[in-house]
Amino acid sequence: MPRSAWLYPVLAVLLFAAVSATGYSFAPSAAGWVFAAVLLVILFGTVFAAVHHAEMIAERIGEPFGTLLLTLAVTIIEVALISTIMLGDTPAPTLARDTVFAVVMIVCNGLVGLCIFIGGIRYREQDFQITGANLYLSVLFVLATITLDMPNFTLTAPGPIYSTAQLAVISVVTLLLYAVFLYTQTIRHRDYFVSGANEAAAHGEVMSDRETAISVVLLLVSLLAVVLLAKKFSLVVDVVTVKIGAPPAFAGLVVAALILLPESVAAVAAARKNDLQKSINLALGSSIATIGLTVPAVA
Repeated sequence: MPRSAWLYPVLAVLLFAAVSATGYSFAPSAAGWVFAAVLLVILFGTVFAAVHHAEMIAERIGEPFGTLLLTLAVTIIEVALISTIMLGDTPAPTLARDTVFAVVMIVCNGLVGLCIFIGGIRYREQDFQITGANLYLSVLFVLATITLDMPNFTLTAPGPIYSTAQLAVISVVTLLLYAVFLYTQTIRHRDYFVSGANEAAAHGEVMSDRETAISVVLLLVSLLAVVLLAKKFSLVVDVVTVKIGAPPAFAGLVVAALILLPESVAAVAAARKNDLQKSINLALGSSIATIGLTVPAVA
């Protein structure tokens, strides 16, 4: 286990304890920017640590459950960041929409293509389950339409937003769609999301029970640490947005970049190991989980 896998979660907990004990609040001063830099490094490191431990557990439980676990871990981090910033000192009611849109845009227009390109350069040809990819995209199109597009055409509430009742219905629908997709992915048509490379990796070196237990504990600590530091991070994002004169959607892009970076690294690494199926599972799975779980959670 790399040292950073346990060091950053410990540093994150210690930083939160120190800030809470001293009552420190971020301010745009020299000391404040130093604190922001330290916070950002530790937060990024902790997110990467969480993804690392999720990957370790994923290798133990196999595909597609492993990818699902990794996606859910990242979604928990995303929900924590979005909820904290939305309810922060500077309210950002559109942050969830901006983040979801940014995630879908980055994944579909960048990450998937990057994985295919890198894998193609290295191996010339790679295999993945087209049926599984079609299922991902079919569900993603429906979820994106009802959450990002349809609010532009509703008339109950002023502006391109859902009313409370409409939002409740949409939340239930997205959860049901995601639940049906999970049933399809893990039970009904599990073979659509597993390739030969996945099966070969499953017969490789397996983690011991002790290593798995340690990864589970550190994963929980990492997720908790990110949730605890999310409030401090939201203050920095608010100040930076005002300082550079960025539009409100900037915060959504920052959150999307933060949560997608470690997952993107994992997807690209899988493509470099000739496991394009895992890359597709990670990339498109993160988009579906972002809409299917984040929207109901923050609604």
